[in-house]
Amino acid sequence: MAIVEFDKVSKIYASGEHVLRALDGVSFTLDEGKFVVILGPSGAGKSTLLNLLGGLDSPSEGTITVCGRDISKLSDNELADYRAATVGFVFQFYNLIPTLTVYENVQLVSEIAPNALDAGEMIEKVGLADHRNNFPAELSGGEQQRISIARALCKNPKILLCDEPTGALDSETGGMVLQLLLDMARDYGKTIIVVTHNQNIAKMADVVIRVKNGKIRSVEEQATPLRADEVEW
Repeated sequence: MAIVEFDKVSKIYASGEHVLRALDGVSFTLDEGKFVVILGPSGAGKSTLLNLLGGLDSPSEGTITVCGRDISKLSDNELADYRAATVGFVFQFYNLIPTLTVYENVQLVSEIAPNALDAGEMIEKVGLADHRNNFPAELSGGEQQRISIARALCKNPKILLCDEPTGALDSETGGMVLQLLLDMARDYGKTIIVVTHNQNIAKMADVVIRVKNGKIRSVEEQATPLRADEVEW
């Protein structure tokens, strides 16, 4: 069943006489429950695509349908509700609040998400129950990213959007965190979309979308994606 559909989507930025087509007539469909990697070099349009799907921006042209709903023309308030109910975010640099404990960082999303899961359960699932009262600065980078995954899943979103989620980690820790993300998302029936330039992460995906110069170059389905421990990092 399709959960995401982009139909001839473009995003155009204009500054004076200069016009940049960050996305140019992009069309693709993603099925529910898949691990999708959007792969491409810097400036290819990957982050623009993620921002549109996450409701952080709106397209200049075309339509974006998520869970049967056209989000292309939603108002700012409607987009805020969409973000709260439908998408979770995992970023490269964790975005944890330094003055809150691990538990408080994860539990915070229950104030905005209508169907939030139990924060303590999510922290336990990522293997950090013993650190629930610690502050982010007391954790390693890998541990902080695991907490950001717990926070994203605590929202109970239909889609997890991940922007270079292992970019700030060493390769071994990044592989472990990525496998945790994948395992947890599948345990809870989520669709995962990862933006990256890392070819190794693409080996773990069900679907690989290659982007260059704002256009889709290919959409490839992989019948037997690898696990993190099978990838040479």
